[in-house]
Amino acid sequence: QVQLVESGGGLVQAGGSLRLSCVVSGRTFNRNYMGWFRQAPGKEREFVGRITWSGGNTYYTDSVKGRFTISRDNAKNTVYLQMNSLKPEDTAVYYCAASYGSQGYIYWGQGTQVTVSS
Repeated sequence: QVQLVESGGGLVQAGGSLRLSCVVSGRTFNRNYMGWFRQAPGKEREFVGRITWSGGNTYYTDSVKGRFTISRDNAKNTVYLQMNSLKPEDTAVYYCAASYGSQGYIYWGQGTQVTVSS
């Protein structure tokens, strides 16, 4: 079984920063990506970015490029989402997820709320 626990959300003013953490436990075999997603009120969940578990390569959606950075510490089984220059439109519940092989993102955390005030 795989468990993911996010933390680090909160309330921040526009232009501020937050760092989210996601501790993942359980099987590592065939784990290829760790992803971050978000869901704003009344909207569908959207992809934010991902990092390859082995090589650390990252990919981001256009709206967060240059502002958000994903990193990981394999020794701590933790993935981070550093969010800078936050905007009110970044307000959402943020989820981390683990992808395994061709199955995709099959394990999800419970989410952490990020609220950016204007």
